[in-house]
Amino acid sequence: MQSTHDDTRRRWILVLCCLAQFMVILDVSVVNVALPSIRASLGFSGVDLQWVVNAYTLTFAGFLLLGGRAADLLGRRRVFIAGLLLFALASLVGGLSSSQTMLVLARGFQGLGGAIVAPATLSILTTTFDEGVERNHALAAWGAMGAAGGATGNFLGGVLTQLLGWEWVLFINVPIGVVAAMAALRIVPESRRVVAERHYDVSGAVAVTAGLVILTFAIVRTDVNGWLSASTLLVAGAGIALLVAFLGIERRARSPLVPLRIFASRTLTTANLVVLMMGSSAFAMWYFVSLYLQQVLGYSPIEAGLAFVPMTLTIIVSSTFAGRMAERLGPGRILAAGMTLIALGMALFARISPTGTYLDDVLVPSVLAAAGIGCSFVPVTIAATTGVPREDAGLASGLVNTSRQVGGSIGLAVLATLATQRTAALAHAGGASPAALTAGFHRAFLVGAGFALLGALLAGGVLVPAQRRAPAPAPADA
Repeated sequence: MQSTHDDTRRRWILVLCCLAQFMVILDVSVVNVALPSIRASLGFSGVDLQWVVNAYTLTFAGFLLLGGRAADLLGRRRVFIAGLLLFALASLVGGLSSSQTMLVLARGFQGLGGAIVAPATLSILTTTFDEGVERNHALAAWGAMGAAGGATGNFLGGVLTQLLGWEWVLFINVPIGVVAAMAALRIVPESRRVVAERHYDVSGAVAVTAGLVILTFAIVRTDVNGWLSASTLLVAGAGIALLVAFLGIERRARSPLVPLRIFASRTLTTANLVVLMMGSSAFAMWYFVSLYLQQVLGYSPIEAGLAFVPMTLTIIVSSTFAGRMAERLGPGRILAAGMTLIALGMALFARISPTGTYLDDVLVPSVLAAAGIGCSFVPVTIAATTGVPREDAGLASGLVNTSRQVGGSIGLAVLATLATQRTAALAHAGGASPAALTAGFHRAFLVGAGFALLGALLAGGVLVPAQRRAPAPAPADA
């Protein structure tokens, strides 16, 4: 009877952690379809509009590892609930925003809440489920829900924007966050790592986040200042200096967020480079496809949201398939195949026409890229944690999430800036025509395809050979 009760509790914990992860990743993409409405409502420029996405992803990435440390040391349930409530409050403020600054700041605090929630869910799962098949199945479900959240956001964002207004893509998080926090109080047992002293490395988290924000700002402003102007180089240099300072802090810190020794693992380092490339291409793809559907093809928000349904379904199916195939063929091969599919989909998107149609220009590349995303999401986590000591497993998983968000932020900044510059060069005095907008999207998709192809080459050239050299697992004791 006790075992049945424990199994039921574990199932509910898995459901709750998957729901929270779904919500956190959902908010990376849920605003995409709402972007034209947000721009019209608050007066964002074309290049500044990306801050609605990047304010979230940059704070999420910068504080993700600190969130994991806090969960382990302060109590996983306590920190999980605090993150959910911060996320819900920031969502409420974001929905009530009456200015660009207010919305961007709210999205930043949403990212901070997400950076607390996501690693807490992972830490709760790894302490709830035993290592082996049971934990692998739980992590596969958690990873699949994250992938589905990224894709579902576009559909849900379109429905909410058209029926209720763009504010509701943020308001929807409030009841979910509050209900999830109340459920966690009831079903998640409190646990934490017992240590003599607690060290959080706040300075490291602030340095890396500030460095990423400043570097992204320098990239975004190149549409005004140019890539090689003194202003761009000075600001970019300040961002890079902060990132170098972060490495120095980590080298000297008593309990660093990222012990640099972990990068001695060639497999872990390569897996993080691959997921960086995945974020750089996949995040930007959702952004540009949303704009193409509405600004060029004239879709309404709900029509644009429905256009992403095939992508959502493909990601869900391929994520499940990828988890099983990674166990049989190894994560490196599946990851290389997935990144190749993303590159192919992005390359096909570079052929979209200003007078195109959904069936001719969007459906096939979106399904190909979605299959690639689904085939990459779970295997890259497996690849990054393979051979990592047990005490570093949480750190390795957190690094994957951080790399994906950093890749998404920097990639979007680069691609959006390139697209805007191309469009501006072709635009007439009366504004950007569909042809000029599409030409800008072409450039972004081509460069994004290059990012994904680089990721495929890294996975195939490093992870697959490493997988072949790995020793076979020892047989289980009888």
